[in-house]
Amino acid sequence: MSGPHDDGPPGRPAPPRAGRPGTALRSLGLLAATGALVLVALLSVWVGTRGIPFTATWSVLWHPDGSETSVIIHDYRIPRTVLGTLVGAALGLSGALMQALTRNPLADPGMLGVNLGASAGVVVALAFLGIAAPLGYVWFAFLGAAAASVGVYLLGSSGRTLASPERLVVAGAAVTAVLYAFNWAVLLLNPRAFDQFRFWTVGSLAGRSHDIVLMTLPFIGVGLLIALALAPSLNALAMGDQMGRALGVNVGRTRALGAVAVMLLCGAATAAAGPIGFVGLAVPHVARFFVGPDQRWVFAYSMLLAPVLLLGADVLGRVLGAPGEVQVGIVTAFLGAPLFIALCRRRKLVML
Repeated sequence: MSGPHDDGPPGRPAPPRAGRPGTALRSLGLLAATGALVLVALLSVWVGTRGIPFTATWSVLWHPDGSETSVIIHDYRIPRTVLGTLVGAALGLSGALMQALTRNPLADPGMLGVNLGASAGVVVALAFLGIAAPLGYVWFAFLGAAAASVGVYLLGSSGRTLASPERLVVAGAAVTAVLYAFNWAVLLLNPRAFDQFRFWTVGSLAGRSHDIVLMTLPFIGVGLLIALALAPSLNALAMGDQMGRALGVNVGRTRALGAVAVMLLCGAATAAAGPIGFVGLAVPHVARFFVGPDQRWVFAYSMLLAPVLLLGADVLGRVLGAPGEVQVGIVTAFLGAPLFIALCRRRKLVML
């Protein structure tokens, strides 16, 4: 007997909705993305400017013996791979979260001024405090990202109205312009700081130690938990603020927690690896292409696909630049821009 929610005539099963893969298919896709991440992580540990046979890499990976090969694998490549996974997951999830918060398909994590805030923190550390070690200025980068995010949210929520997507975007643009002017005014007057800053601002995973991985892990972990918990509320807000309130969503709290999650994720990622473009912008569109608009699935896919792109770009940069390497921020720009253009041409981008 036909039920009240059947889409077809009595006695026939409801036809599947086009473009909405089932739960089993989505779960299978998650497993495939996880396998791709494991594979590219192994490539990241194996491939480098120093050629090491795979058998030797696999052996010292599980049985470190203090040899030169073991030091390269455990002290350089494994921290680089772990950091690339964390940074990629943070950028992918923060991009998906930013697009959901603003309902803007062209939004990226830097829209809240996070990238420029982190850059300002690095500029202050280099130019005024003489801190040149990555482990030293990474804290200033994170503090700068946090300050910029708080400033954007306070500007966007000033007055009697709550922070709306439009107000957040305008506030982010204003803070970004101010920070951009500050950074370059300081750098142009301080050639030494500029020479050090240009290596950070291109975006790279090279030379990052276990200490930086441990520093970023708690911030990214908390940001991931907050973002994933907000997915159901963001699904409701996709239909508008009024409908979201009718469904029991606290709009102001959801946007505030979303801004905190973006600050934690993108701030920690940018502080550790420098500003890396296109990952947070393009990957959520790839996820939505496969799973539709449900933010729970979009977030999960973005967390896995973004590290695949970032680590793959890092490995490609080592291969193309041998015996040196091309920084990952340059490679992601070359890979991400055509990918995003192809998505725009194949599928019309609409307001979220």
